[in-house]
Amino acid sequence: MRYLGIDYGAKRIGLAVADAQGKIAFPREVLVNEGNKTLRYIAMFCEKEKVRAIVLGQSLDYKNVPNPIQSQISNFKLHIESLTNLPVHYQSEVLTSTEAARNTGKEMLDASASALILQAYLDKL
Repeated sequence: MRYLGIDYGAKRIGLAVADAQGKIAFPREVLVNEGNKTLRYIAMFCEKEKVRAIVLGQSLDYKNVPNPIQSQISNFKLHIESLTNLPVHYQSEVLTSTEAARNTGKEMLDASASALILQAYLDKL
């Protein structure tokens, strides 16, 4: 099954995709967060890439308490679900940006973080 991983940010959104077997996540691209325009782009991306489920980073602190941006992520989840009619699953994004920063350049940081989020979800399956 084809999955899309998303690392949501107020300024940028990272995208990653899984291989056709749903085993390995690959960073894909970083989008400027332009609200509805970005949502429509992601919906078209899902259709083009034959995505069947979305994995969205959930922003919780070490005590599993939502960080301030989590309300924006929850709102984004509702919108992307309605636009794509795809299931959207949460996966913790704790330390993904820090780990991604060790292994990638700044221009692909958010895409690499989304790949880590997606890979963690795939590994659970």
